[in-house]
Amino acid sequence: WIFQYALVDRSGRMDLGQLRALQDWFLRYELKTVPDVAEVATIGGMVRQYQVVLDPDKLAAHNIAHTRVLEAIRRANQETGGSVLELGEAEYMVRASGYLQTLEDFRKVPLATTAAGVSVRLGDVARIQLGPEMRRGIGELDGEGEATGGVVVMRAGRNALQTIDRVKAKLAQLQAGLPPGVEVVPVYDRSGLIERAVAHLGGKLLEEFAVVAVVCLVFLFHLRSAFVA
Repeated sequence: WIFQYALVDRSGRMDLGQLRALQDWFLRYELKTVPDVAEVATIGGMVRQYQVVLDPDKLAAHNIAHTRVLEAIRRANQETGGSVLELGEAEYMVRASGYLQTLEDFRKVPLATTAAGVSVRLGDVARIQLGPEMRRGIGELDGEGEATGGVVVMRAGRNALQTIDRVKAKLAQLQAGLPPGVEVVPVYDRSGLIERAVAHLGGKLLEEFAVVAVVCLVFLFHLRSAFVA
């Protein structure tokens, strides 16, 4: 655990769900390309999802089982491969992409056909909405409210200081791709601890060298031994 950051929207236009999407689908994948980075874990925010709230009375009225709804959504949200089409001595791959992208797409998913030939769609028996996934925890920043961010985990046995420098350089590049007003705020940076520890050790070693040299010079009266130290 070498570096942690939070995504902050100074403009106030983006909610926790949108910030979480930026972290999960933009920053996380880009930071994982940095050498010696093992994982980038997300903390806080809300995972946005499409929610289908079924109406039991309407399902019973149309005699539609719950499993049938699940199967219909699964069939409507998939990609299907075909064969190839030969045109002009060239082969073209045939593929049908049918992913659901909007709430209206969900509402139009066909479920069944009545005896009168009327199609029953998902929107007729359910309420389709956008909402947050069930949360297992929250993130909070400086007592100012909820926030979302990420934790950078380094591979075992690597140089932490070099990896942190690479992560910082990558974040500086990615800042240009963030929406206006959104910025990355460092929360935990181990590089400061490493630099202070190295500086402290260097100072103590210099003190020890000086003490040994003085002892050799004063008690042994031997200038060459003092210079060796």
